[in-house]
Amino acid sequence: MADDWHVSPDDSELEELDRFLRAHAGDEDMLLDGVHGFLTALAIGPAPPKPEEWLPEILHEPFADAGEGERVLTLLARLNDAITPELETGSYEPILGELDNEDEEAPPEFTARGWCEGFSRGIDLRAPSWEGRLGHDTQLMEMLSPIIALAIDDGVFESDGDFAPLGEEDYDECLAQIPSAVGAVAEYWRAHPLEEGDFSRRREAGSAMPPRRRGGRWVH
Repeated sequence: MADDWHVSPDDSELEELDRFLRAHAGDEDMLLDGVHGFLTALAIGPAPPKPEEWLPEILHEPFADAGEGERVLTLLARLNDAITPELETGSYEPILGELDNEDEEAPPEFTARGWCEGFSRGIDLRAPSWEGRLGHDTQLMEMLSPIIALAIDDGVFESDGDFAPLGEEDYDECLAQIPSAVGAVAEYWRAHPLEEGDFSRRREAGSAMPPRRRGGRWVH
């Protein structure tokens, strides 16, 4: 069992977790794609939180019984704990939403809306640690640019600028860049850990990220 702990849940286990989250989700609650984006932001960020900090952001109701609780918590822990090893081995893939398509024979179309929403919530949970650095380091903002572009295009972030919608090829290209973007950010924070000055810069500059506005079926 210990050897499997850092192995991401397989497709059937993801379906099981997806069903649970959908059955208990309110309008503002994250589904599986959002949970994966949320946990990704926490895993690659400057100060990874403990489970007691992030679990309340995902789970909002008591479990039906002890068995259900143990199962859901195990799947969430495995989903979380697999992110860093996947990045290190180049096997990380975001869990994306699949848009409804009336043509059953057409290839699936994916959306990053839920994943980006969760990712932004992960940054929000560690806002004091991110904002000072984001406000003055253009390198970090550039690393996040594919994710920010997707989030603006999908309506997760508001923007004062006049951003033209991403074309289909540009959208797909940004999707393909998510793994390298999150890997680069993870390496950035390892090489440039938090400093006291980040917090004073945060107080001076505020948030550099676009404000977040308040999807689809996931696939892996």
